[in-house]
Amino acid sequence: MQPANMAYDRAITVFSPDGRLFQVEYAREAVKRGTTTVALKYKTGVVLIVDKRVTSRLIEPGSIEKIFEIDEHIGCATSGLVADARTLIDRARLDAQINEITYSEKIQVKTLVKRICDFKQTYTQYGGVRPFGTALLIAGVDDTGPRLFSTDPSGALMEYKASSEGSGRNGAMSYFESNYREELAKDEAIDMAIKALHKGTEGKLNPDATEIGIVDKDIKFKILTPDETKEYVAKAIGGN
Repeated sequence: MQPANMAYDRAITVFSPDGRLFQVEYAREAVKRGTTTVALKYKTGVVLIVDKRVTSRLIEPGSIEKIFEIDEHIGCATSGLVADARTLIDRARLDAQINEITYSEKIQVKTLVKRICDFKQTYTQYGGVRPFGTALLIAGVDDTGPRLFSTDPSGALMEYKASSEGSGRNGAMSYFESNYREELAKDEAIDMAIKALHKGTEGKLNPDATEIGIVDKDIKFKILTPDETKEYVAKAIGGN
């Protein structure tokens, strides 16, 4: 006999008797199996760092995309199914462009995050679709200052000072809880984020498979070069 809960597994629109949507929970599991991403706010911006988890020496690390530019003032790091993330990134870029064309101003970070989450939520409500198996850490700077949001496969969003997603989330968040402080400088924030990622990967952080993105009020969103990244990683974790 099949377990009673199996009947609620087969349709995204059916709640189980205890109020759960199993397909959404499975999507969250896909995120937990993804590579570790971390992000934290500093005085004038936000830093995003990802572990690309290169599984073979034959893979070109540069071909693995985990950090994306959405607009000049907004960037995003993904954990989970990258193909799902690309679909959301494309939609977010379109929303940002439409807002600028319509209102002649850059979109607010929270406004964009809400639109992405509204889109994700529709995929938990209709038959014939499945939830997006990805979590996004969306960082940006607008006239309210640096902003950092985490989005969930259910369409929920939460604003953080520092956050992490993926398989090493618990270790990274534990490090942030103990060490994060307000008003960090940019280099201090990068150093702290690398150490949190190092903790999340259980000391197995590979400089060649690490990527850093920065968005700041004074500069457009940018992804650091591999050489710049290696320099920051070497400085942060040294011989660890």
